[in-house]
Amino acid sequence: MIEKFNALIGQEQLTLVDFYADWCGPCKTMSPILQETKSLLKDDVKIIKINVDQYQYLASEFMVRGVPTLILFKGGKVLWRQSGVVGANDLVSIIRGQMN
Repeated sequence: MIEKFNALIGQEQLTLVDFYADWCGPCKTMSPILQETKSLLKDDVKIIKINVDQYQYLASEFMVRGVPTLILFKGGKVLWRQSGVVGANDLVSIIRGQMN
């Protein structure tokens, strides 16, 4: 899994990773926001969800202390990260701001 994850975040395409947990209320709030973000940005961003309970080693590697935590990658580098719920308009603005 770690190789696959590193391959995904290592791409030149912007990749937004949502570290979440099934028991987390704010994480459930993020799901429709991420869907809206994807529908607005289409192929400009790849969005993947990582369950911190299933993939604790990934959460640990990226020092995820709370959920949801969103991390935006490009070419394997962290461009932006934030914990907590982020609105769709803010998220779209942040991602568009990182496009070259």
